[in-house]
Amino acid sequence: MQADVQYGTLTTRCRHAPPDLKHRDMSRHKQNKVTEQRLPSRDLRVLTQLFSFLRPYRSAVLGAALALLVAAAAVLGFGLVLQRVVDQGLSSGSQAALNQALLLFLLVVTVMSVSVAARVYLVTWIGERVVADIRKAVFARVLKLEPGFFEVTRTGEVISRLTTDTSLLQVVVGSTLAIAVRNALLISGGLVMLTITSGKLALLVLLGVPVAVIPLWLLGHRVRRLSRSSQDRIADIGAVIDEVLYGIRTVQAFCHERIDEQQYGGQVEAAFDAAIRRTRVSALLTATVMLFTFVAVSIVLWVGGHDVLAGRISGGQLSAFVFYALLVAGSVGALSEVAGDLLRAAGATERLLELLNTEPKIFHPLAPVALPEPALGEVQVSNVTFHYPSRPASPALSELSLTVQPGQKVALVGPSGAGKSTVLQLLLRFYDPDSGVIRFDGVDIREADLQQLRQRMALVPQDPVIFGTSARENIRYGFAGVSDADVRRAAEAAHATEFLDLLPQGIDTFLGERGIRLSGGQRQRIAIARAILRDPAVLLLDEATSSLDAESERLVQDALEQLMQGRTTLIIAHRLATVRKVDQILVMDRGRIVASGRHDELVAEHGLYARLAALQFRDLPQPSSEPAMGHT
Repeated sequence: MQADVQYGTLTTRCRHAPPDLKHRDMSRHKQNKVTEQRLPSRDLRVLTQLFSFLRPYRSAVLGAALALLVAAAAVLGFGLVLQRVVDQGLSSGSQAALNQALLLFLLVVTVMSVSVAARVYLVTWIGERVVADIRKAVFARVLKLEPGFFEVTRTGEVISRLTTDTSLLQVVVGSTLAIAVRNALLISGGLVMLTITSGKLALLVLLGVPVAVIPLWLLGHRVRRLSRSSQDRIADIGAVIDEVLYGIRTVQAFCHERIDEQQYGGQVEAAFDAAIRRTRVSALLTATVMLFTFVAVSIVLWVGGHDVLAGRISGGQLSAFVFYALLVAGSVGALSEVAGDLLRAAGATERLLELLNTEPKIFHPLAPVALPEPALGEVQVSNVTFHYPSRPASPALSELSLTVQPGQKVALVGPSGAGKSTVLQLLLRFYDPDSGVIRFDGVDIREADLQQLRQRMALVPQDPVIFGTSARENIRYGFAGVSDADVRRAAEAAHATEFLDLLPQGIDTFLGERGIRLSGGQRQRIAIARAILRDPAVLLLDEATSSLDAESERLVQDALEQLMQGRTTLIIAHRLATVRKVDQILVMDRGRIVASGRHDELVAEHGLYARLAALQFRDLPQPSSEPAMGHT
């Protein structure tokens, strides 16, 4: 339901910010606080919920895992090759032994190169495929969510989750996760080879590993929390962009550019600060882990060097041990570095799963009741009470009851906020009533198939939605199989061809985002043509001619009168002159029907309708028998 807003005089000189700026800032601040109060996941286990998306691609996952194992084994084999080169090639002085060791080295390099190439391709393919599936799944869920969800959730945040969060997830699933697994394998395999090479030195390394892991555990939780905060700030940026660009004409008309620029800059700086805080902790985490790890390696080298001098181990053994120690140290450092990315992915996954796990409140019944064929167009509203989710304390409708017979034309009139548009939204089942029942052709609409119900109705809203495509595609919206001839006839019936034929490509002209290339009246006629093409049993007109000039209104009114013949029509109108010919007028106030009848009957009652009519019709020019008076 839409509320009228009265504007003061708009002057050409802009001196001050609009008075609602403070309110907008406070609203955004409250939204940000709500976002920050959502508890992020405690660890990386949230990533395991992605396994369901990996299940259809088990063969690719197994192939990538095999390539990963082979590559890790090849890297670990370098230590043995190095030991053989030192002990059997260099120390013995045998060229044949040296040549054999180097050939073995080339073989290991070849195996590693092939396996790494296979791993990179398969892991990247899996990442792209899984994220594409997640994007489709989340978007499909968003399309099923009722309008009430978007009363309390910013569109920009949803867009951010579908774009920024999924892009981050693609990088992690497509590379970072594999790198993390690779380094984990190298750490575990390297520790095994260290133990085989020298148990004494391996014990020293094992004592050093916890020293490196402790800061990873302590700082990891902070990185995770800051990662979620950073993603939320990016969502705030998207919300500001969406809001400002959607209302760009209002922004410029009220000279609000400087203020919006400052607000956007503030959100960007907040995102920058959050990212820097996350990066600072991540950098500290990486530096600490690497410092502790290589200090431990230095100690091992000192002890191992003395063992070589004492003859307790060979030079080849020490060389292999140093290689494995450096491999383990480097892998631990790399693992700590990618841990930040994994924690960011955990935050992104959590945000996506919040959408994916959100259950729509308006859903298809498990066993829908079939609507009568052919459709009759009978509407019954019985004792309906309803509150909007964003306004739970104020009822939009209170114990409302009304009946519209098939083919009847009923108008809903009343002041703004009376509940007129709410009736249409409940009939289309954008919301379900808190109590009471709405029946369509005798069937409770909550028990009917949702798509079948909506296909029998056509809505022409006060502010029609035009999509960023051609006029032809806008008219046939929802009817992809309709012929071009039918689209043309619908456009002619709505008197839309009068301006469409003048466009550069005619009916195939791109209309711009949200139909920005059309006037308000032209957008209205496109919406009416869309309703005509649908040929509904029930026609819902929500101020369908409010944006038209006098000539266009006359043409469209003629088209609507033809369209209304033989079908049920519910009309919402503020201009009472447009409802004089309907079968019944229902006067609404504060969610209730306070009067009903025809125009003349309601005027004679001297009630709310009579007052509304007096306010409107007193401004119309009246014939006068007195001559016009000139200046004296």
